[in-house]
Amino acid sequence: MLAGLNNITFEFGARIIVEDATWHIQPGERIGLIGYNGTGKSTLLKLFVGEYTPSSGTVEKSRDTTIGYLHQDLLSFDTNDSILNVAMSAFDKIKDLEKEIESLGKILEQESDDQLLEKYTDLLHELEVRGGYEIHHKTEEVLQGLGFNNSDLQRPYKEFSGGWRMRVLLAKMILQQPDILLLDEPTNHLDLPSIEWLEKYLAHYQGSVVIVSHDKYFLNRMVTKIVELYQQQLHIYSGNYDFYEKEKAIRIDMQQKAFENQQDFIRQQERFVERFKAKASKAAQAQSIQKRLDKLERVENVTLERPNLRINFQVEKQPGKIIATLKHATKKFDENKIVEDAHAEINRGDKIALIGANGKGKSTLLRILAGVEPFEGERVWGHNVQESFYAQHQLEALNIHVDILEEMKNAGSGKTELELRALIGCFLFSGDDVEKKIKILSGGEKARVALAKVIIGKANFLMLDEPTNHLDIHSVELLIEALKKYEGTLILVSHDRYFISKTANKIWEIDVYKIREFKGDYEEWAEWKIRNEKKKTALLKNNQKETPPIPVKSAKEVQQTTATSSSHHEREQKKELQKLQKQFAKIEEEINALNNEKLILEKKLSLPDNFKDPEKFHELEKNYASLLEKINEMNDKYESLFNAIIQLQDE
Repeated sequence: MLAGLNNITFEFGARIIVEDATWHIQPGERIGLIGYNGTGKSTLLKLFVGEYTPSSGTVEKSRDTTIGYLHQDLLSFDTNDSILNVAMSAFDKIKDLEKEIESLGKILEQESDDQLLEKYTDLLHELEVRGGYEIHHKTEEVLQGLGFNNSDLQRPYKEFSGGWRMRVLLAKMILQQPDILLLDEPTNHLDLPSIEWLEKYLAHYQGSVVIVSHDKYFLNRMVTKIVELYQQQLHIYSGNYDFYEKEKAIRIDMQQKAFENQQDFIRQQERFVERFKAKASKAAQAQSIQKRLDKLERVENVTLERPNLRINFQVEKQPGKIIATLKHATKKFDENKIVEDAHAEINRGDKIALIGANGKGKSTLLRILAGVEPFEGERVWGHNVQESFYAQHQLEALNIHVDILEEMKNAGSGKTELELRALIGCFLFSGDDVEKKIKILSGGEKARVALAKVIIGKANFLMLDEPTNHLDIHSVELLIEALKKYEGTLILVSHDRYFISKTANKIWEIDVYKIREFKGDYEEWAEWKIRNEKKKTALLKNNQKETPPIPVKSAKEVQQTTATSSSHHEREQKKELQKLQKQFAKIEEEINALNNEKLILEKKLSLPDNFKDPEKFHELEKNYASLLEKINEMNDKYESLFNAIIQLQDE
C-alpha cells in the first residue's frame, strides 16, 4: 500500500462529506474518483496530501511515498520565468548537481587537486545516472506533447492563460514522477491531441494515478478501478467506467429485490403477530417473532439521490434554411494565421462539432461567427436567426459582485422575477440559493448559471465553447439529452469525445487555414482519419524506395488513363498530382536529413566534455532549438502536401 484512508470521517461544519470510509491505493493502480458535483471529490484528494485533517480515522502514507497533486488552486502561482524553466524545476536536485559540478570545474581550472577531481568525476557519474543530460530533451518532449510549440518554450509563464499555465504545471508534475499522481479534472485544459498524448503517457506511467474527470472516454481508457463518493460513503468497483455503470445497475437491482423481499417477510410476520398476540396459545410465539423483527437488520430502499438539471432549450422563431455563411474569411494574430480566404455555410438543423488541436483557432472561429472577433471577410446571417453564445470565458464574464438572481435579471430577457426563479430552480438553485453571490459559487455552479443565461433567450442557433467544463458526468448526460431534443441549430467546441459523439452530426476542422467539413458523426470522422493515416503510411513507403516517387495510381493505370483520356482537366490533374508527389518526396528527404542532424546534436548535447564548456553547450542548445523549428516548419508543409495529394486522389 502506498497510501490509504482508514475509517475516515470528515465534516465541513454540520455537513458530513464522508463517513467511516476506507480506501487504500496500491502500487500501479489506475483509479477514477467519481461523484456528483459538490459531493467532495476534491476534498478526498486534499485529505491524502494533508491539506485537510479528518474529524476521525487516519490517513496513512509510507515515509518514502511521494504524491503529486494537480488542482485548480495551483493557478495562483505566477512567475516571470520561462515555461521551460518552470517545467524543469521538476529536476531541482539535478540542477543543484549541475551547479555543484560547474563550481568544482572552475576550481579545477585554477588548481590541481586529486580529491576534488575524484569528487568531480563521481558527480558527473551521478548526473549521468540521474539522467541529467536528458532533462532538457525530456522537458521539451512533455511540453510539446501537451500542445506547446518550440517557439513558446522561452516565453514567460505569466504571458499564458489559465488553461495553458495548468498544462505547464501538469508537465512539471509528470516530470517529477511521484509515486501517486492525483489529477483533478486534467482534461478540462487539454485539446483532443493533448488528451490522446496524456492517455499514452499515463498508460506507461510507473506510479499510481487517481483521476477526477467527467470525460467518460478518458476514464474508460485510463482506469481499472472506480471509487464512487455517494451518500457520504465510498463504493469501490474493479473495472473502468462502463463496468461501473453496469455493475452499479446490477447492485441497485439486487438491493431493490432484497428490500422488496424483506418487506414481504416483515408484512407476513407482522400480520401473524397482530392476529395471535391476544391468543394465549400463540402469544409467546407472537412475542418471540416481534423481538426478532425488532432486531432485524433492515435493507434500505434504493433511493437514487442525484442532482437533476432540468435543461430545456426552447426555440421562439423558426429560421430560414441557411443560418450563417462565412465568405472570404481571413484572420491572423501577428504571424499566427488562423484562416485564410475560408468559406463555410451552416444550414438549419446542423449540429456541428468544431475540433482540432489548441492553437488552430477553434474558439476564434466561434467568436467570428458570434460577431465578437474582428476579421477580414464577411459573415452573413440567415433569415430570422436568433443566436446565443456560450463562451469558454463565460464563467469569468459573470459579474462576481451580484447574486444569481440579479445576474439573470441583467441578461435582459424581460422575464419576471417569478419566471427567473423558476428557471434558476431548474439548474438546482432553490430558495435562498438564488441570493448567493457569484463569487462564492463553485466552478460547476458558475457553469450552471452561464448555461441558464444561454437558455433564457430562446435562441434558434447556439454557439457553445467547452460547455461541459466543470459539469459532472450525470449533468453532461442531461445536457446531451437536452441538445438531442433541441429543435434549433448549433455549433460547439469541446474536448469531450463522448459529448461530441452524442451531439454532432457534422464535423468541422481547420486544416491548412481552410474550414474542412465532414458530413457524419465523430465515430465516422475518426475512422476516416485512420484511413487517411493508412494512405499516408502507404505513400511514405513508396517514397522511401530508391525509384522515383510512385504515383498514387499504379504506372499501368496512369498509362491507361493517359491513353484513353481526352479530357484537358484530367491531364492537368495528373500533372498537378505528379508535381505534388515530387515535392512530397523532396520534403520527406529534407525531413529525414534534419532528423539525422537532430540525432547527432542530441548525442553532442549528452557528452560530458561539451557539457563542461558552457559556451559550447549553449551554442549547441541554440542550434538544437533552431533545428527543431525547421523540422516543425517542414512537417507543416509535409501535412499540407499530403492533404492536397489525398484531395486530388479522391476527386
